[in-house]
Amino acid sequence: MTPTTRRSFLRTSLAGAVTAPAFLSSASPNRKVAIACVGVGGKGWGDMMELAPGNEIVAVCDIDDERLARATTQFPAAKGYTDWRKLLEQKGIDAVMVTTPDHTHAPVTATAMRLGLPCYTQKPLTHTIHESRRLAEIAAETGVITQMGIQHRATKRIKTTIHALQEDKIIGKISEVHAWTDRPGTYWKQGLDRPAPGGNPPATVHWDQWLGTAPERPWVDKTYHPFHWRGWWDFGTGVAGDMGCHIMDPVVNALRLGPPTTVLAEGPPVHAESGPAWCEIHYTFAGTDLTTDTLKVHWYEAGRQPSRDLFQAPADWKGSLNGLLFIGEKGNLFVGFPEMPELFPKEKFADYQWADLPDHNHYQEWVSAIRESRPASTPFSYAGPLTETVLLGNVAYRSGSMIEWDSKNLTITNVKEANQFLKRPYRKGWEIPGLG
Repeated sequence: MTPTTRRSFLRTSLAGAVTAPAFLSSASPNRKVAIACVGVGGKGWGDMMELAPGNEIVAVCDIDDERLARATTQFPAAKGYTDWRKLLEQKGIDAVMVTTPDHTHAPVTATAMRLGLPCYTQKPLTHTIHESRRLAEIAAETGVITQMGIQHRATKRIKTTIHALQEDKIIGKISEVHAWTDRPGTYWKQGLDRPAPGGNPPATVHWDQWLGTAPERPWVDKTYHPFHWRGWWDFGTGVAGDMGCHIMDPVVNALRLGPPTTVLAEGPPVHAESGPAWCEIHYTFAGTDLTTDTLKVHWYEAGRQPSRDLFQAPADWKGSLNGLLFIGEKGNLFVGFPEMPELFPKEKFADYQWADLPDHNHYQEWVSAIRESRPASTPFSYAGPLTETVLLGNVAYRSGSMIEWDSKNLTITNVKEANQFLKRPYRKGWEIPGLG
């Protein structure tokens, strides 16, 4: 497939009429869904294996030949590709999983949706805020079944947390929320200068296809692929993109929040190439029926946490490396990642009975939604705005100022130069109409 043919294919697929897979025109609760998986190493392997039971993996794509070979060995009937654009020409695909570096999420997902294909796309939904808005719009235009990969949503601990806050209103109106994570830590590095080129890509890695829409840059050994891309602005969205959609989801969902009105970020001096070694992000939201008139949400990275005094927890309480603290008029609610929720001070809530809600499979829930022609639990109509909120923290940090957000018009009103971080052009030959 020549570059000209691929570009024509993308242009046609995004501009033409949507044709949904035949069996999706009506509910088919017992039908196996034919799934194509883009990105089948690391997290992609886990996602694929979660989706496989009861379905058919009919196509797999990865820029790393070794990962691709492992996937085709696991699923011999699946056709293998190193270029996702070629994969999307295959007939007989019912749905697409996208688990790739952040900068590739939007182009693959948008193209698949325009072809009428339901999409399961890992968090963060996109690399930029503009892409998030567009994916939500394309999902609405096409009507395909979508799901963002925030699997914690399906757990008992998150369900019971939301029930306690929404239904039981156990701590009353919420005035502020604190959210924290231990990343990047030992997971990957940030605050880095661009390294000098070093070595050549292994023969098994298709570097140009890995870069995709991102700016051209040379291969460097043990720096970008397979995982350390996350800390570089050209490819990843830093700590906020990694854990923000997980940890901020219960906040936005439980409290029924709209977009933030202001965002301020603190951290080390802004680096043009890489995310910060640590950051604190402070959001202001308009209040809802579950909060005070305005709500403050504070995000902490790299092991920073709110003051221990805020918790009102016992002195011997172990705490959590990743968690949430809701501050209410009647007390506090903590939930961890992965710890179960707790109420503080403990003696005040000793008689409270948590709702008995089950865990379920976030991946199979999307497949069931496809079979039954109904929305999934984290569709792009929700995931797009959530991702926008999370990524606004990065925009505020990179702008060096508190930003005032006009969500309706997708613009920062008080720091005009900050708008450059909402969108970026795609590399020549990888342009996607409407995205970049």
